[in-house]
Amino acid sequence: MKLLRCNFSNLTKEETIDKIVKSIDQNKKIVYMDINADKVVTIYKDPNMQKYVDEADIVNPDGMAVFWASKFLGKPLKERIAGVDLFVELIKVSAEKGYRIYFLGAKQEVIELMIEKIRREYGDSVIGGYRNGYFSEEDEENICNEINKSNSQLLFLGITSPKKEYFIERNKDKLNVNFIMGVGGSFDVVSGKIKRAPLIMQKLGLEWLFRIYQEPKRLWKRYAKTNPIFIYIVLKERLKK
Repeated sequence: MKLLRCNFSNLTKEETIDKIVKSIDQNKKIVYMDINADKVVTIYKDPNMQKYVDEADIVNPDGMAVFWASKFLGKPLKERIAGVDLFVELIKVSAEKGYRIYFLGAKQEVIELMIEKIRREYGDSVIGGYRNGYFSEEDEENICNEINKSNSQLLFLGITSPKKEYFIERNKDKLNVNFIMGVGGSFDVVSGKIKRAPLIMQKLGLEWLFRIYQEPKRLWKRYAKTNPIFIYIVLKERLKK
């Protein structure tokens, strides 16, 4: 479904997981892209981001704002699939099916906390390897080699946009994994460093407000800038329609 310049796959979470599992079992590769209001704004500004989204194999709405916009524009998507929820679900599925995961991103202390939690809950076998997200482009060849040596089927990138999209674009053909997904700040959430918004705030689309409450210095300018632009884009698309 074409919406806000994105070709959405329009899947439920269960359908998405089904497709990912089939791809892994058939030794095929999938690049997953989730879309929130911030990324929509970037797409309208940056042709490169538009290209990365167009090349992704699965594209789903991550933010409630995008999900609501789809209804407002007369093209309702099936479901909002929060990246962190899909991330946690895929760890569970990997443990059940014997897949290995490589985790790349976040600060060293954060990723170590997260890995320890995953190890306690699912055991060592699900962890193919991990590395913090502080590296230069020159380091990427060695990182790709390390990921390939780990024999992991899934790669999760706990890196902010657009750095994670650039990494995927440069390296997806070098990587032997079957599934690649950027999960942004999900490592911080799973590690316990940052709390997830209460369920009522998630349903009301106010997770961004909860995030500002936890990290005001880093996030308030970003949301103050992108939210009005996103609203403008949606209203403009409605007027075109």
